[in-house]
Amino acid sequence: MKKIAILGSTGSIGTQTLDVVRANGDIEVLGISAGRNIRKLEEQAREFHPRLVAVWDEKAAEELKIRISDLDVRVLSGMDGLLELAAMPETEILVTAIVGMLGIRPTMEAIRAGKDIALANKETLVTAGHLIMPMAEEYGVRILPVDSEHSAIFQALNGEHKKEVHKLLITASGGPFRGRKREELSRVTLEDTLKHPNWVMGQKITVDSATLVNKGLEVMEARWLFDMDLEHIQVVVQPQSVIHSMIEFKDGGIMAQLGTPDMRLPIQYALYYPHRRYLDGDRLDFAKLGFITFEEPDMETFLGLPMAIEASKAGGTMPTVFNAANELAVKKFLHREIGFLDIYEIIGQSMSRHTKFENPSLEEILAVEEETYRWIESRW
Repeated sequence: MKKIAILGSTGSIGTQTLDVVRANGDIEVLGISAGRNIRKLEEQAREFHPRLVAVWDEKAAEELKIRISDLDVRVLSGMDGLLELAAMPETEILVTAIVGMLGIRPTMEAIRAGKDIALANKETLVTAGHLIMPMAEEYGVRILPVDSEHSAIFQALNGEHKKEVHKLLITASGGPFRGRKREELSRVTLEDTLKHPNWVMGQKITVDSATLVNKGLEVMEARWLFDMDLEHIQVVVQPQSVIHSMIEFKDGGIMAQLGTPDMRLPIQYALYYPHRRYLDGDRLDFAKLGFITFEEPDMETFLGLPMAIEASKAGGTMPTVFNAANELAVKKFLHREIGFLDIYEIIGQSMSRHTKFENPSLEEILAVEEETYRWIESRW
């Protein structure tokens, strides 16, 4: 019986992880967590009977304690709760499905405790990859990518010699506004933005897909996951979302991982790696598909990708500023406080004013995040 804990069990990746658990029957969920969605947490606690539930919001945690007082489960709150869940002695794998830089400290705590990481939290490597990857090597811990693009590369690399890879080709759907120009984006609504053509995801990542920030974050993350410089990472728009990413070898050969857009596949692959299990669901039918098309990303209209590359090249604390500015901008957009193009404006201004410094510690990364938030709030 494989034993796991899930950071962010009520979100899109978290709930699909639990779908995988239901389907297989040989995974025990010992810990779950969420921000404040105690209704969903209660449902999950009653179904999966974890030993520990962590709730970020303290008041919500107190309410949950009352609601599940008939269960033999501990309820903790705040960062202390997340850290204890991350390092639970009995677990083998921590699924990091939490959104934002909140996931960095629990991930590091899990690595110290010798847990493998099923990584679905981009921000962890984007802002702290220089800390996380050496730490994982030191403790002999595997970082197993859950993001569909990174999982595709991970799968294609299986059995290959990493030193023979020439280029990583990260695919993008293009999002809901593919083909539109900047002037058209000035009129798009929140509802338009949340209508992704292929994937069902959480609101934050859906907005990031529309701005191409998400693809920028994936490039930044791939740099650390696969130890590849930015000059050898290329983004290719593949609107049908059936090629999830590719690798090009030194001899020109290309390996691709294909499949229907179903996040349960990379989740299950990470949980059972290096083995594969049967997964119920649609299969890719090439006769019905008919064709697969490719385009270059429009980096003049969708500034999220070029700004991410700029931040990654700058290094140091700049990726933290990029990520923090985007997180707060997307939050404001979801609350209808700003327009779609204002997301780019907030990120760009935040990066322009920042004086980066190299090799930041975790404390310095978190301090830059807070300082970026304060600066944005004082002006928007």
